[in-house]
Amino acid sequence: MAPNQPAVKRPSGFLWLSVLLTFIWFAANSSFAVGALATGALISVVLAYMFTRKPGAWRDVRLSPGRLYHFVLYTGVFLVELVRANINMMRYVYAPRINIDPGIVRIRTRLKTPVGRLALANSIALTPGSLVIDIDGDSLFVHWLDVKTTDPDEATRAIAGAFEEHLRKTFG
Repeated sequence: MAPNQPAVKRPSGFLWLSVLLTFIWFAANSSFAVGALATGALISVVLAYMFTRKPGAWRDVRLSPGRLYHFVLYTGVFLVELVRANINMMRYVYAPRINIDPGIVRIRTRLKTPVGRLALANSIALTPGSLVIDIDGDSLFVHWLDVKTTDPDEATRAIAGAFEEHLRKTFG
């Protein structure tokens, strides 16, 4: 290739994100009507375009059967953890005396990609009782409703352990 010619531009995660969003739309919509499928596909393509316009965050996202498998496993783990966290919050709400120790803990992640870290932060924030307030490099600072430990390794296992392995195999 000549030095003046531009390199062929890869889709930068556009295709992967379009397929993923379309799959989520189909699963959430529960309808195979042509209009619903076309609407979902169109919305997914538009959203994928908007999110991948700046390719820096999505350039490391690759589509493969193994990554899709781990994303499905992650979704299952997330749903289990979501139910578990909601039941735990229900215990706090209905307890005659609330005995909690709120605080901010630092956890370390092994996730390398911005999308993987974003998915982990959202997973933590969506489970009741915890909220990510800052991401700094490989550290996430989490407000935890009932701090069990301040050791970063133990806190990482308690807060992010269920999600992190599947997210690492999905996003890197």
